[in-house]
Amino acid sequence: MNNPLLVVEDLNAWYRDSHILKGVSLVVPKGAAVGILGRNGAGKTTILKSIMGLVSRKTGSVRLGEVRLDGLPPYRVARAGIAYVPEARGIFSSLSVQENLTVSARVTNGGWSLEHIFDRFPRLAERRRHGGHMLSGGEQQMLAIARALMTNGRILVLDEPTEGLAPTIVEELADLLRDVLHDGSSLLLVEQNLEFATGISDEIYVLGRGQVRWSGVTSDFLRDGDIIGTWLGV
Repeated sequence: MNNPLLVVEDLNAWYRDSHILKGVSLVVPKGAAVGILGRNGAGKTTILKSIMGLVSRKTGSVRLGEVRLDGLPPYRVARAGIAYVPEARGIFSSLSVQENLTVSARVTNGGWSLEHIFDRFPRLAERRRHGGHMLSGGEQQMLAIARALMTNGRILVLDEPTEGLAPTIVEELADLLRDVLHDGSSLLLVEQNLEFATGISDEIYVLGRGQVRWSGVTSDFLRDGDIIGTWLGV
């Protein structure tokens, strides 16, 4: 195991009586991007919610570095260093762009500051005084990611970041995430867009019916037509 940062072992999760995750294990190395792929209903979002402490019934272990996260409430998971961007984005519509960015910010030396964010996200800088409800879908997604970066966590966790976005915004988002990785951050990504996920991720996990059906480096995944056809094809 090469420099593991986030380690999930034998994760099981239930929604009431429905057993959604069945012994899922995965590793995100330091400075790497890991993508989780699978059809709708495979359990991808449930993995992220379980890591964040948002699923009430689960077993297994989750570690970020040497810190055990399983059993902790979501705010303590976030404080431990997981910067989470949910599928719903969670933008505060009544707050301005700048207020959204600073409401949960944690300042660190050399980390993401408001100035750094506005330099990297010029559209947000232009709209800093606009309410969250005044932004387009693409701008809201950029704001959700920028707000997560402002927590200066150890790993960025994204749930379906390209959903509903125009192709030009998807390309812009891919460039942003590559820059974040280049700066030394780590990334865990749940995504339906195969091209987007494989263009960013170093390693891929394929989930099917609540279990890991394949895992390995992205180049091997792209050569494996059987796994793509069996677990990702329509």
